[in-house]
Amino acid sequence: MKHNPAGRIKELRLLINRYNKQYYAQDNPSVTDSEYDRLFIELKQLEQQYPELQAPESPTNRVGAKPAAAFKTIPHKIPMLSLDNAFSEDDIATFARKVNERLGSATEINFVAEPKIDGLAVSLVYENGVLSYAVTRGDGEAGEDITLNCKTIQDIPLSITAITPPSHVEVRGEVYLLKSRFAAINKRAELDGSKIFINPRNAAAGSLRQLDPKITFERRLSFFAYNIPDAKLTTHSECLQQLSEWGFAINPEIKKIVGLKGCLEYYQQLGEKRNALPYEIDGIVYKVDNLQLQEKLGFISRAPRWAIAYKFPAQEEMTQVLDVEFQVGRTGILTPVARLKPVFVGGVTVSNATLHNMDEIARKDVRVGDTVIVRRAGDVIPEVASVVLTQRPAKTQAVAAPTHCPVCKAEAVRIEGEAAIRCMGEISCPAQVKEAIAHFASRRAMDIDGLGEKLVDQLVETQLIKTVADLYTLNLKQLLTLERMGEKSAQNLLDAIVNSKHCKLERFLFALGIREVGVTTARNLALEFHDLSDLMQAEIQRLLQVNDIGPVMAENIYLFFQQPHNITVINKLIQAGVTWEKLQTAKHRPLIGKIFVLTGSLVNYSRDTAREALEQLGATVSGSVSKKTDYVVAGSEAGSKLEKAQQLGIKVLDEDQFIKLLGK
Repeated sequence: MKHNPAGRIKELRLLINRYNKQYYAQDNPSVTDSEYDRLFIELKQLEQQYPELQAPESPTNRVGAKPAAAFKTIPHKIPMLSLDNAFSEDDIATFARKVNERLGSATEINFVAEPKIDGLAVSLVYENGVLSYAVTRGDGEAGEDITLNCKTIQDIPLSITAITPPSHVEVRGEVYLLKSRFAAINKRAELDGSKIFINPRNAAAGSLRQLDPKITFERRLSFFAYNIPDAKLTTHSECLQQLSEWGFAINPEIKKIVGLKGCLEYYQQLGEKRNALPYEIDGIVYKVDNLQLQEKLGFISRAPRWAIAYKFPAQEEMTQVLDVEFQVGRTGILTPVARLKPVFVGGVTVSNATLHNMDEIARKDVRVGDTVIVRRAGDVIPEVASVVLTQRPAKTQAVAAPTHCPVCKAEAVRIEGEAAIRCMGEISCPAQVKEAIAHFASRRAMDIDGLGEKLVDQLVETQLIKTVADLYTLNLKQLLTLERMGEKSAQNLLDAIVNSKHCKLERFLFALGIREVGVTTARNLALEFHDLSDLMQAEIQRLLQVNDIGPVMAENIYLFFQQPHNITVINKLIQAGVTWEKLQTAKHRPLIGKIFVLTGSLVNYSRDTAREALEQLGATVSGSVSKKTDYVVAGSEAGSKLEKAQQLGIKVLDEDQFIKLLGK
């Protein structure tokens, strides 16, 4: 670069013009803002160092890109200039010092601090109080006519609220997209298979440039007004007050501050609130408040001397993918994680980023060796936002979907219709053991009272148990070594574990945690297969004959019993003395086809035991009363369900009648 400044300047101009076109005209940026800023600063410094190489067509003398051909072009009566950027306290100190020097002032200057919304700048022109036309920034001299689209934005008044509106006034502001709307748009796009937007700014710009205003309306854009460029007022603060009185939305975070100290304090305060804001901001804009002083300070090149944008640390950066590995979550989902060349982004050094799932890898076409854009916002897990295809090396390595769990080596399967790949070693996989034990011990499964989440964590982390089967080998001495575990609590837990050994088959099947097998499905399986060994050997076609079991669930059940790790755990449970009762056959289930509803409190039954008693006899227990309901069992403090049953003439049983029915 030092030996050929002319060549480097030419290269930088070509790059920046290309990136400008992608960012401003095509809404499809290929580099991060921080990378663009670095290139732009380098070009400015070279042009200052070699003034003979400056040129009017340099992007340092332009604002954005030429307007898109699809829209009519409208010139700006007052150019829409961009702002110089500051990246450090020293930069802001220099800005404040130069403002004072140019004004010949020894006193602190009043500034207005405004969040720098990550959106699209627009100009709104009102004639006799009515919105006449709306224009994008474009290249600063002229922009695209987006009037119809702006009229769909609820925050943009179609007419100014004033008794005597001005005959002609221009209002400038930022069109943006709320974070929640951005997430909803991308979720819908993912389902539709349409374009996924990189960030809210990209989405807002794309939405505003729709040829069909109906699409813009559906995106539900927002708008903050921030300036009246030809205002006949004294201060910028008065401009903002005037805009508010006219019915425009003004950013509530805007604040009047004094001097350098005020600038730095505001930066710190807003930086702490940044991630909690409902919209994206990438910095703060400081403007000299007094409009006469603004005029005195004037402009230089493409930017005013009276304003500057202090950028927050980049939340997007470029780096290289060194490898892709798969991590196993508590529920068995295998998540691809990119191992990155370390890069400083969002205030921390990032070396790993999530790739979400194989669909995302395919959609973004991420490969090992690629240069990628990594995004991080606050405490959010860093993610690979996109691939920089222009920097893809000749040889890259595609990411292959795993066929086995990297932790327990059980089969890893992607069920049809799902994006996730799952480890099928549910009750045997070390990565899933805490979740598996908590589910196994839950009230509707093996009902091991006293085995809560914190205790499960302790048992696993101290390696007293590695699978659910190890629960039945615990002893008092081991439990007493745990933190905050007294002898009485330990003995109560051991008693609960022993009591759980004798259970019903449907409870045991539910406790195994087979994917998508809930209480009802477990009961249907127990009714169909009176012996566990028969169920373990059942093929998919046989499972499809069971009531309410479809292809996906049948495949989940089949694959679960195909994993040697799971069979080993089941055998250990049986060896530990876990046994179960078989459900009655159909002829001993007289309530088949009958629908019951439980309401109020019973003395001798909890809601769950009453439900189980009815289901043992073949009944279906519903949560709501309808014309199809056969019986309503009403305890004390029965409410609206009892009233509805009486209105519909449905037979109501009190607790004594309910007990007699069960006895029959």
